[in-house]
Amino acid sequence: MTRFRKIFTRTLQIIGGLIILAVGLLYLTGNQHVIKGVQLVYFQGKKTANIDDFKDFDYNIVLSKQPQPWFEHEFYNKIPLTDTLTTELERFKSIGFFVAKDGKALWEYYWDGYSAESHTNSFSMAKSVVTMLLGKAIEQGYIQSLDQSITDFLPEFKDDQFAQKCTIGDLSAMTSGFDWIEDYYHPFDDTAKAYYGDNIEKQMLGKGFSKAPGKHFDYTSGTTQLLGIVLERAVGISMSQYLQEEFWQPMGMEQDAYWSKDRKDGMEKAYCCLNSNVRDFAKFGQLLLQKGNWNGRQILDSAFVEKMVTPNYKAFKKNEPARYGYSIWTDYEHQPNFYGLMGHLGQRVIVIPSENLVIVRLGHEKDKRNLGKGFLDTDTYYFVDEVMKMLKENNLLNQQTDVKKDSLTESPISGH
Repeated sequence: MTRFRKIFTRTLQIIGGLIILAVGLLYLTGNQHVIKGVQLVYFQGKKTANIDDFKDFDYNIVLSKQPQPWFEHEFYNKIPLTDTLTTELERFKSIGFFVAKDGKALWEYYWDGYSAESHTNSFSMAKSVVTMLLGKAIEQGYIQSLDQSITDFLPEFKDDQFAQKCTIGDLSAMTSGFDWIEDYYHPFDDTAKAYYGDNIEKQMLGKGFSKAPGKHFDYTSGTTQLLGIVLERAVGISMSQYLQEEFWQPMGMEQDAYWSKDRKDGMEKAYCCLNSNVRDFAKFGQLLLQKGNWNGRQILDSAFVEKMVTPNYKAFKKNEPARYGYSIWTDYEHQPNFYGLMGHLGQRVIVIPSENLVIVRLGHEKDKRNLGKGFLDTDTYYFVDEVMKMLKENNLLNQQTDVKKDSLTESPISGH
């Protein structure tokens, strides 16, 4: 028994020593973020970041002021979802599904105890919000234009030959040439360090540019984080405060939002992590649908909105689908045409202009199957096609009701 105890003690000492050595190496190599990542991901039985993790990070609060709830459509939740759509939503662990037709809530469903008051992670849908902030900053004169050089705000890159040619527009269009590895599952990659690290600005400014900007589309989260730094330096306040003042409160968001940060006195993760709910996320889609107008007030310049939702054709090869504008995903080959805000694990705000439709889906997993439905993620086509099917079966398509609308310059949302 004594011998067994000695072997057991020795084994524990060896394991403890190896753990100490591993932790030491992580700190020496600047990868201490892995420790937090392991705690928040693997120790919780997950493989990647999750939609409920904002409580594990510091955050800024984006305050709501005078909520303007959605009006309900006359058929609100009276038309059952198709079996195909229900299966898709439940199979991939959706927590919320919301559809607005002609500015009114038509469908709204929740699962697993989530509700209209829940707050979950936007993930990369935040990229689109950051570009909306960029549009506002240009309108208010903080930034000259999309063509202004990033080195005007990021002098740290003034000696980088590629950065010298990079414009602020390149940061939004994902044509920056920034040196970044986009991987949501590898603990040592750039995105994981940005997510779990505690000094995201230092990380961004310590990297460089690996290729000429303004060329081919290359989706990188670090690019949007650079844009966030540009915005903070240009406007002089945090992105959360700017969002609150120029969008969140003027649009009558129903709940406060929480934007995750790298540390208590740090900055928001611009490329992700704006935590809200289906109803308030839907309003961003409605704002784009209404060409930046909200209750008669032009919150975002209509020309800038058009720039966002138009594919940046020059960033794609001739035979390649032009699937991205300025921080907005697009499919103008599918019928009906649509565009949207898209995020990790299948967070979606999809806009179908021809039908004055906004579709929102939030959830734990994404449909990764390649079923040949289109060049964007499979789930987006399920949502678009099944909603269109339900509208058609109930004579609610615009051509069926003979409704002529110009993207609703006046929103019928309550309180407007």
